[in-house]
Amino acid sequence: MTLPIALTNILARECVERTFDTLPADIVAIAQQCVLDWLGVAMLGSQEPLVNILIDEAIESGGEGSCPLIGRSIKLGMLDAALINGAAAHALDYDDGNRAGGHLSAPIASALMALAYQLNADGRDVVTAFVAGYELCARIGHLLLPDHYARGFHATATLGTFGATAACARLLGLNAEQTAIALGIAATEAAGLIANFGTMCKPFHVGQAARNGLLAARLARRGFTARADLLEHTYGFAKSHSDDYRVEAALAEPPGGFHLRANVFKFHAACAGTHSTIEALNTLRIEHDIQPDQIARVVVHMAPNLDRVCNVAEPRSGLEIKFSLRMTAALALAGYDTSDPALFTDTTAQQPDLIALRNRIVINPSEEIASLATKVEVELANAQVFTATRAADLPESDIATQGSKVANKFRRLTKPLVGVLQSEALVHGLNTLSEQGSLRKLLDTAVPS
Repeated sequence: MTLPIALTNILARECVERTFDTLPADIVAIAQQCVLDWLGVAMLGSQEPLVNILIDEAIESGGEGSCPLIGRSIKLGMLDAALINGAAAHALDYDDGNRAGGHLSAPIASALMALAYQLNADGRDVVTAFVAGYELCARIGHLLLPDHYARGFHATATLGTFGATAACARLLGLNAEQTAIALGIAATEAAGLIANFGTMCKPFHVGQAARNGLLAARLARRGFTARADLLEHTYGFAKSHSDDYRVEAALAEPPGGFHLRANVFKFHAACAGTHSTIEALNTLRIEHDIQPDQIARVVVHMAPNLDRVCNVAEPRSGLEIKFSLRMTAALALAGYDTSDPALFTDTTAQQPDLIALRNRIVINPSEEIASLATKVEVELANAQVFTATRAADLPESDIATQGSKVANKFRRLTKPLVGVLQSEALVHGLNTLSEQGSLRKLLDTAVPS
């Protein structure tokens, strides 16, 4: 009653056999950049109202412990910390991503760093576990996508549960059989729906993925049972969550040997589906000195899948702006800095001049446009038309340049919370994560001064 290949076992074995000594230098560097980016967005995201609600609930439920909450002077139990840190990391929708499964780092790092703190693990083991979880998560993404997403599942949450499980299983030193069982537990926990985008539930999905992945690995270590073939079983995850699952895609060698090389960092504080449009319009605005009052009409040609993800027509809140192509396009055309999370407020959503500009923007779903790419046409009142295309979902070709941009983003997000000295210490500590003997001291500094 299974597909003709033991996929779960193959992926579990690859996870277990991953070692630090087999990781190329650029993969170590990218993994460290991912963790640095995760920490930055989680620190600022920890100030969001949804995090307060989750903390209040955890405390009222008796959630005491020794695991730190990122950006807060509070310690809770390990599972609560994974949940809340995961939600904080995705609260701003500013965390990195990969076409193979959404925002992979947030659920993986949130689970992994909670466990690493508890175990007092060293940096080499954490980097190895992160890469193991990321690669497995991306393989399952290639197994199920795009149909999994088209059916309404929030892939960051569903696939992220597997990534968090694999990373924690690797850090715990589980063998291949135990890891396969942990993945079986994860398969029965994984959840998240696109319908909840634009609400607190979207980051909650990521927190739950982190918590559930950590729990799955820990339960498997204790001997908790599950099927060890949950991905490929006739009534398992692949068949129930996608009509177009492809084992060959899951097992294919990624370009360059690692899916991590396709990781993309976000430098606009909104849904990734808006980034190509923002950058294309920024280019036209600057090159042609376009002013909002000159604009007669704007047409944004985008892939049909984005119509379901980030086309909130009339956003009423800062959170909904992040999922509104028309409003983020208006922000770009008006010259606002969309890299600043503070821009995305309820007040901005109700700003009359932006609403008037937004209403001159037309969204045209087109099968000719690749996913996350865009083509924009800006027509001025004098009948001039300017056109630009952009695909902002591609990684930097130079790892050092990418690292510099990620570090600068981290500084911008964290200096107001912890000050210059602490921010710089965290940049240095995470850029040399694989050389750190213990993560505890590092994470204990990720709190307000």
